[in-house]
Amino acid sequence: MYRLTSKLIIYRTIGKDSILFRLSDITQRFYEGKYEKEELVGEILDEINRLLELSTKYGFDKNLWHNYLAFLLATTETPFTLVSEKTGANEGSVNTFAENDFAIFLQLFDYDFSDMERDLGINCFSVIENYHSVGKKDRVFNKSVSEKVQELSSSIEKCKDAADMYRVVTDFYRVYGVGKFGLNKAFRIDEEAKGDGLLIPITSTSNVRLDDLVGYELQKKKLVENTEAFVDGRAANNVLLYGDAGTGKSTSVKAILNQYYDRGLRMIEVYKHQFKCLSSVISQIKNRNYRFVLFMDDLSFEEFEVEYKYLKAVIEGGIETKPDNVLIYATSNRRHLVRESWHDKSGLGSDELHSNDTVQEKLSLSARFGCSIGYFKPSPKEFQEIVTTLASRYPEIHMTNEELLREANKWEMSHGGFSGRTAQQFINYLAGRRTDE
Repeated sequence: MYRLTSKLIIYRTIGKDSILFRLSDITQRFYEGKYEKEELVGEILDEINRLLELSTKYGFDKNLWHNYLAFLLATTETPFTLVSEKTGANEGSVNTFAENDFAIFLQLFDYDFSDMERDLGINCFSVIENYHSVGKKDRVFNKSVSEKVQELSSSIEKCKDAADMYRVVTDFYRVYGVGKFGLNKAFRIDEEAKGDGLLIPITSTSNVRLDDLVGYELQKKKLVENTEAFVDGRAANNVLLYGDAGTGKSTSVKAILNQYYDRGLRMIEVYKHQFKCLSSVISQIKNRNYRFVLFMDDLSFEEFEVEYKYLKAVIEGGIETKPDNVLIYATSNRRHLVRESWHDKSGLGSDELHSNDTVQEKLSLSARFGCSIGYFKPSPKEFQEIVTTLASRYPEIHMTNEELLREANKWEMSHGGFSGRTAQQFINYLAGRRTDE
């Protein structure tokens, strides 16, 4: 294996601490006879344990060794893989190096560990090549990553030669992309990290769809139209979803991600204390072949908070313009985002000469969202429609409509009033009750 990995060119950037290069070093020492049996077996089992942890994280199954090698191909960012992400297969001298590496990976796919197993008295490699994982709920692992990597693994298994594998892998890059942005839906900011570690994948995301949100059809239509334009590369606006609590603002944004993920939409969760990182975030994503939504949930500012000025500069007004592949989607209970006081309106009790300027500065933030969508509490009749629609999705709820609505009205009076959130909480309560209650 060492003779193979030492000849990699394009994928030479794979970390030396990776399972691949660690096992490569182990096999070299094994065939050179430079090892203590017990120590070498311990090192092998350490790498197998790392492979099992990775496989559990991403829900891999069957041939874990093949899945792992496919995972490396899918996540390694190099100039070649990044260009392939945009255009797929290309003509050029680099193809000679690429086919060299793919020929090596085909040999790694078929690598025979039987000599090591026989001489060391182990069978771990045979186990991972025909592995049956324990069933896991979707939320335990990133299902989309798992499916893509295993699809790539299966396709490579059928390749006849390096040229065939070149076509398979570059097609994968063109369709799905490469690295964390290619494989993951959503990301959060790690303020302590630097460079490529600034954005961390969120591997457990909800599968909510727009149809799951009952009502608000005009609001959803407006959000879909703006997002459609964005993912199609047409002009689109930053979006502010504002209005009453529990009406589905955040749910709508999360549903949009699920609906357009396969068309290249990605989402980055940003909190207001992280606005100072926005320039660094944008510099990492502006040249990637994806559309990024910076998602700011429950956004609002008190009078003494000045972070909104960072946001204003990013949206519009800085020297460096916001790239075309980045939009901001924010939710807020406040239409104007920055808290205003009567002093701002009247100018009384303030030592500022031009109080109207203060008002205009505070209003200017929300004005920079070209698309504003209002979500408001449902009427009693709309609330009842939400309850009955949600109840129909739970076969374990056995109540007449009259009983259901009577209990729902009791529930809303002590649980926050009419809202979609209140309705869902009521349905969760009914669905979770013991059958003998």
